[in-house]
Amino acid sequence: MLSEETKGVFVISATPFTDSGEIDYGSVDSLIEFYLGKGVHGITILGMMGEAQKLSFEETEAFTRHVLGVIRGRVPVIVGVSNAAMANIKVLAWIAMDDGAAGVLIAPAMGLRGDDPLYEYYAGVFEALGPGVPVAFQDFPQNTGVFLSAALFGRLVNAFPQLVMLKAEDCPGLRKLSRIRADEQHGQRRVSILAGNGGLYLPQELRRGADGVMTGFAYPEMLVQAYERFVAGDPDGAEDIYDTYLPLATYEQQPGYGLAVRKEILRRRGAIASAKVRNPGVVMDSVDMRELDGLQERLDRALSRLGRP
Repeated sequence: MLSEETKGVFVISATPFTDSGEIDYGSVDSLIEFYLGKGVHGITILGMMGEAQKLSFEETEAFTRHVLGVIRGRVPVIVGVSNAAMANIKVLAWIAMDDGAAGVLIAPAMGLRGDDPLYEYYAGVFEALGPGVPVAFQDFPQNTGVFLSAALFGRLVNAFPQLVMLKAEDCPGLRKLSRIRADEQHGQRRVSILAGNGGLYLPQELRRGADGVMTGFAYPEMLVQAYERFVAGDPDGAEDIYDTYLPLATYEQQPGYGLAVRKEILRRRGAIASAKVRNPGVVMDSVDMRELDGLQERLDRALSRLGRP
């Protein structure tokens, strides 16, 4: 179960589709094995980069049950259940937990403004779910338009024991991370913090107290190697690994375009059969493809110089 002590690399899974736009369950299976083979410590499904908002309720339920059945407890799974309707959040969370999820990821409803409305929203979420569902707060104001202050997060943490994790991807968010860790030194309950934003600020976030990362970079082995080097007491070595992959990490994080890049990389790496992004979505053109060719060739040369496969 997700807890305040959860650590490591939780890769956010893409949702594979066929070229015609249906969920490709064969690629779901191969993608899961790809992630596990890269050493991830957990998997998150139906995040924002997992195109959860493009799935029907029935597809969401079927996809959740399928993934949990394939993973079979080999690593903990967090299921994104953010939804405009509170009743749907409740049903999706209970489906996930009944089928073996470790916890759920919930972003605030879009349009909330001010601390009190945001507090009341999550109070309603926790009341609807009941005490047995561990929750990760997805703090992603670039997408939701909802700002979470460190002070309000502290109020929520101290009021609701089932809030056990922050997915920290405010940008810039390093000072907020530091503030939360500082508040824990003065009586605030400690929770797990996993960083997001494609891993772009991973070395700095680890140094400021993050317990790991939850993101979908298409080279998850970089995230694993950098994290494990850091916790082994070699932060400079962690940054060296991170530096090698940085050009591709930044290219993949382009707003409105990065998901298409991520899926194309996963296709090229044999993890999924099609790079299809369900409509509305970007389709990479020939110039984009050549650009990506160059970045991957550059990475291959850099890894070769370092003696890495």
